[in-house]
Amino acid sequence: MSEFKIKFRGVRGSYPVAKKEFLEYGGNTSCVEVNVGGHLIILDAGTGLIDCGNELLEKYIASGITPQDRKPMKATVLISHIHQDHIQGFTFFRPLHIPSTVVNVFGNANYEESLSDELANLLFGKSFPLDLGDIAGNLNITDLNESEGILLKKNSQPIVKRIDTPEDEKINKDDVLITFYRSYAHPQEGVLIYKIKYKDKVMVYATDKESYLGGDTKLANFARNCDVLIHDAQYTTEDYLNNFVPKQGYGHSTFDMAVECAKQTGAKKLIFYHFDPGYDDKKLNSIKKHYEKSNENVMLAHEGLEINLI
Repeated sequence: MSEFKIKFRGVRGSYPVAKKEFLEYGGNTSCVEVNVGGHLIILDAGTGLIDCGNELLEKYIASGITPQDRKPMKATVLISHIHQDHIQGFTFFRPLHIPSTVVNVFGNANYEESLSDELANLLFGKSFPLDLGDIAGNLNITDLNESEGILLKKNSQPIVKRIDTPEDEKINKDDVLITFYRSYAHPQEGVLIYKIKYKDKVMVYATDKESYLGGDTKLANFARNCDVLIHDAQYTTEDYLNNFVPKQGYGHSTFDMAVECAKQTGAKKLIFYHFDPGYDDKKLNSIKKHYEKSNENVMLAHEGLEINLI
C-alpha cells in the first residue's frame, strides 16, 4: 500500500491538560501515528496513544465476527525517551490486552538498564494493576544501539540492521527504513531523534531537544532536505529567557529555534510540536498568526491534524 500519512494524537509536553481553553489544539501528551507502506508506526506513547488504541480496537472488532476471523492489530512503537509525558499512555493502549496483537517497541533508556526493565519499573507493578509480563498481546521490546536502524518489509517482523554508511540506507522501493541518533540536548539520558524513509519521502521527529548557539549541526545533517520536520517548540523566546524562571537547560526549544533548524536542514515543511501545558488556544493562535504569516511552510500541530506525503 503506497501511503505515508501522519496523524497527530497528542501534541503537549510535560503533562496532559483537560480544560475547555485547550480544546482546539488538544491536551494530550506526545504521540504521532504514521501509516506508511502498509505499516503502523507510533512515535511515543503519551496520553495521545489512548485514542489511537481505541480506534484500532474498533476496527479490529469490525473486521470479523469472532476473534479467529478478525485481522490482528500490529504496530511498531518508537520511544524517544522515558520521561512520563512520552510513556504514560502505554498501559492504557487497549490493543495490548488482545492476545493476537503484535506490538514491537523500540528505544533506548540508557546504557545501564534495558528499555524493558525501565518500562516495567515505571509503568507496571506498583503503579498499575498488571505486571509487564501479564500483557496478553505479543509485546516485544528491543533496545536500539548506535548505528542501527529498523527495516520494515511487507508481511514480516521488523528487522534491526547495522547502518554504517549511506549505502546501508538504500532500501527496496516497498520497504520502510527507520534511522535515529541520540541527542544529548535533553536531560537526563538524552533523546532519540527518529527519521522515517519511504520511497522518496522523509519525515523527521525531533522532540524534546534544545538547540545550540548557531543551530544544531548534527540534526541539520540528519534531517537534510526532509519533507516534514516535526520539531520541539515548547516555549516562546520570551518564556525561554524569562528573568524569573528561565527555561534554558530544560531540554526544549523555542519556536525561533525550530524555525532556524528548519532553515538549516532545508526542510520542506516545519511542524511545531510539544507545546507547554500552560499555552492555551488563545496563546497558540497568537503564535500561529505570528509564525505562519512570515513562514508559509510552517504550521502548529494539533490533535487530529493529518498530513499526507504521498
